[in-house]
This record gives sequence, structure tokens and C-alpha cells, in this order.
Amino acid sequence: MMDQGTDLFSKFDPLIQQRQQLLDAGIEDPFSLVMEKVLSPTRAICNGRDTILLGTYNYMGMTFDPDVIDAGKQALTDFGTGTTGSRVLNGTYQGHKECEDALKEFYGMDHAMVFSTGYQANLGIISTIAGKGDYIVLDIDSHASIWDGCAMGKAEIVPFKHNDIEAMEKRLKRIPEGAGILVVLEGVYSMLGDVAPLKEMVAIAKRYGAMVLVDEAHSMGFIGENGRGVAEAEGIINDVDFVIGTFSKSVGTVGGFCVSNHPKFEIMRLVCRPYVFTASLPPSVVATAATSIRKLMHGSNKRAHLWENSRILHGGLRNLGFQLGTDTPQSAIIAVIMPDLERGAMMWEALLKEGLYVNLARPPATPANMTLLRCSLCAEHSAQEVQTILGMFERAGKIVGII
Repeated sequence: MMDQGTDLFSKFDPLIQQRQQLLDAGIEDPFSLVMEKVLSPTRAICNGRDTILLGTYNYMGMTFDPDVIDAGKQALTDFGTGTTGSRVLNGTYQGHKECEDALKEFYGMDHAMVFSTGYQANLGIISTIAGKGDYIVLDIDSHASIWDGCAMGKAEIVPFKHNDIEAMEKRLKRIPEGAGILVVLEGVYSMLGDVAPLKEMVAIAKRYGAMVLVDEAHSMGFIGENGRGVAEAEGIINDVDFVIGTFSKSVGTVGGFCVSNHPKFEIMRLVCRPYVFTASLPPSVVATAATSIRKLMHGSNKRAHLWENSRILHGGLRNLGFQLGTDTPQSAIIAVIMPDLERGAMMWEALLKEGLYVNLARPPATPANMTLLRCSLCAEHSAQEVQTILGMFERAGKIVGII
């Protein structure tokens, strides 16, 4: 009789048990919400209820923009549903070039490379430019796609304490002279919605001869005068070697990209495995992305309204007595810190019953083992909706005993 061996799923048993305990307590599953109908960038029918959406990354509300939708429909009619191939084979259509041209114009950079997801952009760029014998210095709170890019490239990984300029410099000092160094930072960190001190960090990185990659996924579109992100807002975008971003947030569709001024950048199209060995984005997707990016260049009014929403919601939640991830509003993300996972899940459900959807974020995705209710504001939320949201938080917070 053959030995059955170890069940490879047994490593997940603690998580399975934890999830079951939540469900046994009668709480709706926070990780299997279904949107039966999406009504607008800010409203949907979720689990049968008309719900305000405060847990999407649709920062600039572009998902229902008529010009963006029309561009997608036209591309679907003209080019069909998919490319059925990689960018280096048959997967580069006119739309892919137009999308890359829009990105170059948006960022004022020489080169742009579009990936099928934002995750793949980090995976591909990081693993290709920093390999065995090179060093990657990165913030401990970096996104999973950054960590996975580091692991795939087999570089030496040197993490430092979140947003700690001194700790970053200490790590750089210890790296052997002459070694290849990549410093990886994010403009806005997605869990707490806090901003990196990029100006100081980039200056230090350059002093030690490092190349710098900044992931602006959560800041593109609304931070900076032209919406280019934190690096633009701090006046150092031309000191950054690579900017990574995504289409699944402010752009309102799906895909990822990297822009750069490095003179040798185009060779990446032949050596970056996640780019070479993945089918390219469907024509309708790149058409919506290019149209959205060009519209975001003229989005200053939307940016101003989104900042106003962020200030009002942050101030209102603080006044109600909630503990927040940042002392001041730093982005469109406002994290509300929960006492523990059980009460976080109860609060999430109480808000859903009020008609409000937010993200329940838990360890290990969150820093310092925190449970968070993460709110992501949209430029399409009206001032009235923000007031309604505050009322919902107050009622739910009192029911659960958080405030």
C-alpha cells in the first residue's frame, strides 16, 4: 500500500480554522462579496443591497467615463476580443503602441512598457534588472509584487524599517563597494495610505550610486500637479530611474506599466520574462487605458475634489473617535484601525448592512499585525455621499462598540 504522504494543504489549516470561526459567529464572509450589478463608480448592488462603494481603487472614477467606454467598444469591434499572443510575437497591436505613447506623454519620459497586470510590471522589471550578486534595498512594507520580483530575480534582499530614512542609509552603507544596487520605494503605501519621504530617500540612494524604482500605483492620477505621483509632487521625478504603475486604480481598467528615461530601457522587451511569456492585453483594454490616461492629464478639478473628500472623511472619522492610520490625510486611502480581527469583521458587516462597502484588511497583508478597515475614496463621491458615509460609520461603530 502506498504511503499517502503529507497533505500539501495542511499548512493552511490555521487560516481555514480562523475563517471558519468568523463564519460560525454568523458574520458574512468579507472575502467573497459579490457585486451583482455595478451602478456607477461609487455605487453597486452588493450581496443584494444598494451599496456605496468605499473599498475600490477607482480613485478618479474613470470606470464609467463615456469616452473611455466608447474607446473600448470601438476597439472591440475593430480588433476583436484578444491578441492570443505575447507582445514580442503577434501581441503588439496599434492600441498597445498608442497606450505606451499616452504613458510617455503623461509622464514626460522617453520609454514606456505595458504589462498585462501591475503585479507583472513589478515582477518583471525588478527580477530582470536586479539579479544574482546585485542588492535590492526596499521598505519592509512593500507590496507583495515587489517582494515576489525580488525573490524571482535572486538578488540579495535588504529590507529597512517603514519610511525610515536613517535605516535605509544604514543598509546602503553596508553594501560592498561596486555592487549593483536597486532601491525600491512606493509613493503611497496601500495599507495605511501614508506617503514616503521620497525627496530625502532618492537623494540618499543616488549618493550611494543606486538606481531607484518608485511604485506609484496608489498615487498616479491625483497626487502631483499633473497626477504623476509623489515623485512629481516632491519635484524629483527626473531623479527616479523607473516608475511602475497600474491601470487598475486611477486609470480604471486593468494592466501595468513601467516608464523610464534610461537609454538602454528598450532591451527589456527581449529579456523580461513576465513580459515575453505572457499574452498581451486585449485591444479593448489598451484602448480604454490610453483614453483614460489622456483624460487624466486634464483632471485637475477631479484631483481637487478628491483631496477635499479625503480631508472631510479623515477629519470626520477622527472627530467620531476612530483611530486612523495617519494623523493627517495623505492620500485617497484612509485606514481605520480595528481592535482585533473579530471586531473588525463585525464592523465590516455592520457597515455593509448600513449600505457601505469597505475593505477588511488583516495580517499578514497588514503592517504590525493590524486589522484595518480600509477606505478608498473616489473623485466621483459627492460631498453628500461623504456625509452619508460618516453617519454610517457612527451608527456601525456604536453598534459594535468601537466608539
